[in-house]
Amino acid sequence: MNDLFGPGSDKPAAKKPVKAASQPAAAAPRAMKPVAPDSADYSAKDIEVLEGLEPVRRRPGMYIGGTDENALHHLAAEILDNAMDEAVAGHASFIEVSLEPDNWLTVRDNGRGIPVDPHPKFKNLSALEVILTTLHSGGKFSGKAYETSGGLHGVGSSVVNALSEQFQVEVARDRVLWKQSYALGVPQTKLVNAGPVHNRRGTTIRFRPDTSIFGPLRFLPPRLYKLCRSKAYLFRGVEIRWSCDPSLIKGDDTPAEAVLHFPGGLRDSLDADIAGATKVLPVIWSGEANLPGEATGRVEWAAIWLEGADGFLHSYCNTVPTPQGGTHETGCRNALVKGLRAWGEQRGNKRAAQITADDVLEPMAAKLSVFVRDPQFQGQTKEKLTSNEATRLVETALRDRFDHYLAGDPNQADNLLSFVIERAEERIRRKENKDTARKSPTRRLRLPGKLTDCTRTNTAETEIFLVEGDSAGGSAKQARNRETQAVLPLRGKILNVASASADKLRQNQELKDLIEALGCGVGDRFDRSKLRYGRVIIMTDADVDGAHIASLLMTFFYRELPELVRNGHVYLAQPPLYRLTQGAKSVYAMNDADLERKTKKEFKAGSKVEVSRFKGLGEMPPAQLKETTMDPSKRTLLKVVALAEDRAATNTLVESLMGRRPELRFAFIQEHAKSVTEVDV
Repeated sequence: MNDLFGPGSDKPAAKKPVKAASQPAAAAPRAMKPVAPDSADYSAKDIEVLEGLEPVRRRPGMYIGGTDENALHHLAAEILDNAMDEAVAGHASFIEVSLEPDNWLTVRDNGRGIPVDPHPKFKNLSALEVILTTLHSGGKFSGKAYETSGGLHGVGSSVVNALSEQFQVEVARDRVLWKQSYALGVPQTKLVNAGPVHNRRGTTIRFRPDTSIFGPLRFLPPRLYKLCRSKAYLFRGVEIRWSCDPSLIKGDDTPAEAVLHFPGGLRDSLDADIAGATKVLPVIWSGEANLPGEATGRVEWAAIWLEGADGFLHSYCNTVPTPQGGTHETGCRNALVKGLRAWGEQRGNKRAAQITADDVLEPMAAKLSVFVRDPQFQGQTKEKLTSNEATRLVETALRDRFDHYLAGDPNQADNLLSFVIERAEERIRRKENKDTARKSPTRRLRLPGKLTDCTRTNTAETEIFLVEGDSAGGSAKQARNRETQAVLPLRGKILNVASASADKLRQNQELKDLIEALGCGVGDRFDRSKLRYGRVIIMTDADVDGAHIASLLMTFFYRELPELVRNGHVYLAQPPLYRLTQGAKSVYAMNDADLERKTKKEFKAGSKVEVSRFKGLGEMPPAQLKETTMDPSKRTLLKVVALAEDRAATNTLVESLMGRRPELRFAFIQEHAKSVTEVDV
């Protein structure tokens, strides 16, 4: 304490410390290094002021995201974006992009040309030189010269100039040609009047990136060509003329010359991207609209939903790609989800309420382009749009058009709704199955006790018969080919999955046995490669009860294992209902109409024919069951299919006949009662 307060200082009375036996001795205070009164190693001379374009050369990553291949091609995109701004503003009709040897790139447009008159603030400099040597200078801030633009708002051209070994610019304006050259962002010549020109206007920029920054990297023809092609798609009013020295093309399909012009805009682009894919709807939904309340803003879109394939959403703002999405994508997402939910509510489909954005967007292939004034981006490289108003504007514009699109073709709208609801229900099943698996981690691996398996293991060569009850199972087991045919008896009528809760479905032992026998799992555990049988054959009695059981099984496969139906694994056996006998001759008839036809065709008129009606498969001798229903060389099978174009009708029929609402079944019976023919049984 004396050391701290010093002699004669006021200090508290010292107390004698009490030391416990187990208490460690206090550590001695650590000596502190004295601080120098003056920091001689950091003064005003250490403060740097970077002028002009020097900050860009010192820290290029701050402006173009790095010095890799992506950053190199970002230079090309910036110059092309400036030319595109002239086209979008209505002042240019074509853009020429040319790649030469030694990594020279030229971009030329026939727009107004960069101003060359003296700048009012820098009277000894032309406006052109100010734009190319000063950060945050340009004609895109006030909105007077460009209502919408995709350039870096005064950063793009000057940054490219700063990072180029050579940068040459020509401006044809008011029938006079002006030229100037730069190196590393520094003017090498004055702005020179090169004389009069006729039939030419616009800006031409030719540059070669600095190898001291980008090293051996070179512009890639396929990447530049793809960039030009995407810009032409994004603005249907422009023609982009691409050319590349043939020596630079290394065996790919990039053309040496091409004229890129797409009157269909994004629709043409999307159609090319999804070539060969299976579509839920036959026609791409596309269009364009002005953004509400915006004098100059507009949105263009193209979208289609795909069967069995992952979708994508490529978005753009003022022709600039936004790979990280942003507020315009949020507006699109909101419009589609709300529109489909509203359509489902209008059609009385309560299941539409469970639709989420993922259900709608994951299978959707789409392109979205917005043009807005003064867009706000995240970061200098503009990968994500952050303008808050874009969400509301895009949602309002798209929602109105989407509602009209759905109402314009109700059948296709119902198909789309059914497809998305299927996705939602599959997502819910995956979640429930995941929860069940988490609660039951010690699931016992087994095959159902009643399953009589076949000996072969090659899935393509095997099939399983699902039969009603032990009696039919006994006949089928005797009639089968033991190598390739398995038999699983089911106890009567299985659970109706269309009207049962998820809990009842999980607890139903018959369905558990069926799923385990198939081996492919359900929900997120579904794996078609693990399916144990190439054909799943529903074999029920040829009467009304048998038809009901077959309907319940088909409903199960359609709802819980739709991939088996879509890929042609599910079949219906066709056992006969009658046997016609005359002496040694026996003929089988499938139903009453077939009985009458076979009687007339196979036997002489007036002759005595013995007709026996099978009460069920269990009453049929194994030899006859094999001959009529199980022998692949003699039997008839019906493949169960669900056509994508009839998805809504199929869903409606399943819901009407098998769902929880009896009034729908009653309405169906009333509607079709007159088509029923009464027969004596």
